[in-house]
Amino acid sequence: MAKPKRPAPPRLSAPDLPEVLEIGALRARSSTFAARVESLSGDVDASHAHINESLIVDANVGSFRLTGADLTDVDILDVRAIEMTARAGRWRNVRIVGGRIGTLDLSGSDIDSVELRGLRIDYLTLAGATASDLMLSDCVIGTLDMPQARVKRAAFEGCRAHDVDNRLWRIENVDLRGLDAAGYLDPTALRGATMSPGQVNVLAADFARALGIDVQD
Repeated sequence: MAKPKRPAPPRLSAPDLPEVLEIGALRARSSTFAARVESLSGDVDASHAHINESLIVDANVGSFRLTGADLTDVDILDVRAIEMTARAGRWRNVRIVGGRIGTLDLSGSDIDSVELRGLRIDYLTLAGATASDLMLSDCVIGTLDMPQARVKRAAFEGCRAHDVDNRLWRIENVDLRGLDAAGYLDPTALRGATMSPGQVNVLAADFARALGIDVQD
């Protein structure tokens, strides 16, 4: 039997939204189902909320708090936020498409089938998160902060990041070929990743130093 081709791609499912959505709102510890949430502004607190089969569109907020929230089958389109905090949340079949976010905090979260597309993010953290089937496409990221993340089936397409904190990564089938990164904080934690020959050449000196090789002219 032939070995499965690596890296295995993310298994993504588009959010399953009903044809008819009622106008809705977000509040802390509330339940939102089959809703269209439009034009959020100011500071929004939806901590520990349950948001299902819903569309969030045209948000322009300072703070968007989703700490501990459970999102299932949710589309978030054209979001602008100074900070979007979703620590210790649970996301299933969620897409964020278009916009600008200062800080997107998914640390300690449990995410499955999540797509980030066409975003500018100054600081993206998934520190200590568990992520399966994650896709980032056409994103420009300042700092990608992912220490101690557990990641299975993830891919990048047309993305750039200045710094990547990958300390203590536990990864499987992570395709980094579409991520143009200036450097990785811990090259030894890239075991399980796929990179292009060009990427490896650029990072060769970092890899050598990580192995204790003295690199000098």
